[in-house]
Amino acid sequence: MSVTATSVVEATNLPSLCPQVRELIPGFGVDLGAWDLSNGVTDKQFSTIQELAIKFGVVVIRKTGLTDETHIEFARRFGELDDVRPYVKAGRKNRLKYDELFDVGNVELDGSIVNPLSPRAQANRGNSYFHVDSSFNPRRAGYSLLLAHELPPPGTGGSTEFCDTRTAWDDLNKTTKQELLGADYVACHSILHSKKLAAPEHFADIDPADYPMGRHKLIQKHERSGRMNMYLATHIHHIEELSSEESKSLYDQLFRHATQPKYRTIVEWQNVGDLVIWDNTCTMHRAMGGEFAAKYRRDMRRATVHDDSSQAWGLNEHSDLRQGLP
Repeated sequence: MSVTATSVVEATNLPSLCPQVRELIPGFGVDLGAWDLSNGVTDKQFSTIQELAIKFGVVVIRKTGLTDETHIEFARRFGELDDVRPYVKAGRKNRLKYDELFDVGNVELDGSIVNPLSPRAQANRGNSYFHVDSSFNPRRAGYSLLLAHELPPPGTGGSTEFCDTRTAWDDLNKTTKQELLGADYVACHSILHSKKLAAPEHFADIDPADYPMGRHKLIQKHERSGRMNMYLATHIHHIEELSSEESKSLYDQLFRHATQPKYRTIVEWQNVGDLVIWDNTCTMHRAMGGEFAAKYRRDMRRATVHDDSSQAWGLNEHSDLRQGLP
């Protein structure tokens, strides 16, 4: 259900900037409609977008007119950018011109469509599970800015679904909240764990426990908004200080609660130039498949902003290590 974001309009004087603003679901996600950013982003526009991202977690802007260059320039206003250089150094080819953009479409170096049975496709299957970006690395991601460069025909799939982990925390019962806050659990995040869950045969010989993991508090305050949050993701391999059975039981309980339909919203990609900004420190997301995967090109490029909060590094050493790379 979509409703007018009246409270946001009052807070930010949005009608003069984007009169089509609407909430995706009450309190989570906001669609600003078409907003031409091809000539740059003004300070007023940026402060509005940032305010909305803090309040709603997900911001959708249609027909932005952004290019690779202006996409990167815009993303830098949110903070320091992550890049793909560690992956390129390890031997992974980069189809894109700029290291600051992550290639998250289904397009090969030669412009062909990724074979669904290829190693690359198998490795990407984990993206269909709810996750947060870079929680498995020493420094986690803050904002992600995903821009559409080429889309498959309407009705063939390729949407992105988001999950509101702050409101999911709010709705836990008082006893459960007290138990979780008292325990102060640390969760260990592994991209190889989620990859193996999604493609067990392809990763049969990989044991995620053989590789470093990102260690982050399971329950933490989202500093920008001051709200409490469950920092959940399918990347979570285990929770420290618990047995395997206890860890799995607690994770499953919280994950089932947080991914109930009432906390979820789907963003449909409509136009080349559509941009979605989300805060990985208070939302989860997942790629939704479809028949397009083996038939049509879907060129999507993501700029990833390093988290700059006091919890950005979790309980990890400050290094540029990338999980699973040589």
